[in-house]
Amino acid sequence: MADDLRAVWNALGGVADPEIPLVSIVELGIARSVERTGDGWTVTLTPTYSGCPATRVIEEDVRAALAKATTAPVRIVTALAPAWTTDWIAPEARRKLQAAGIAPPRGEAGVIANAGARPIAFHRAEPVPCPNCGSLRTVELSRFGSTACKAQYRCNDCLEPFDYFKPH
Repeated sequence: MADDLRAVWNALGGVADPEIPLVSIVELGIARSVERTGDGWTVTLTPTYSGCPATRVIEEDVRAALAKATTAPVRIVTALAPAWTTDWIAPEARRKLQAAGIAPPRGEAGVIANAGARPIAFHRAEPVPCPNCGSLRTVELSRFGSTACKAQYRCNDCLEPFDYFKPH
């Protein structure tokens, strides 16, 4: 059992997001940092939003994964600031979402540098491409899809419904 930083990050990379299990918490940017602290490790997680129902499940999965990677004690810290943003989703995770029929977030959430706040967009000016056929002729069916961070869309060309991972 290796007890080094790489082993800890590798273990975290194997922890799937419970709501979108095709991507890991590292690929989603939920796993923010790993630090050696005294005789153990401190892992900082930032949930996708402060009320995310999967937060406790993620913490339990992290503890289970790290128990296999290290004998050292593990401390998990939840950091709500800075707030998680879809800008933190890795390119590989975006490709995986697309391949699974989930339209990845478009553009950047755009953190305002000095204020630390992000503008809220209530209406999308640009169309969301269909992850199945690539058509831009899509329509939002519901502001919320299978999870609060996704909206439900339908393609007017292939007629397939799909989730869109909303940028925030």
